[in-house]
Amino acid sequence: MSESSKYFVVKQKAVPEVLLKVVKAKRLLESGKAETVAQATEQVGISRSSFYKYQDDIFPFRDNAKGRTITFSIQLEDKPGLLAEVLQLVAEYDANILTIHQSIPINGVATLTLSIDVLPTTGDLSAMTERTENLDGIYHVKILSRE
Repeated sequence: MSESSKYFVVKQKAVPEVLLKVVKAKRLLESGKAETVAQATEQVGISRSSFYKYQDDIFPFRDNAKGRTITFSIQLEDKPGLLAEVLQLVAEYDANILTIHQSIPINGVATLTLSIDVLPTTGDLSAMTERTENLDGIYHVKILSRE
């Protein structure tokens, strides 16, 4: 196994309780059973700061992840051809691009928001994310949402 792996599949019993409660709070918000983060965190018994600290780092694993939308936020250098490299990488993994929004670069750095549809033929998303992070000119990749 590569020492640079950033994503893992872990059994629920090995996950710290605070992370499991973050997932529960996110479900309460998604289902409408809690209207605010404060309500959701109070119901599950964690602080709001814990929720905000981990909210983007834990998602429930679903066997039916195919056919879902994933939205990435990517900080990239304002360099000709870099966006094309990112899009080519997504195409290599056979994911369908739904939306692309790139901000105007500020101090040579632009923010790219990219939503993709995960198809039954889509390759390993963890590998795609890691390869994107390793492209020359990419500063940061973050998964904003999974639907």
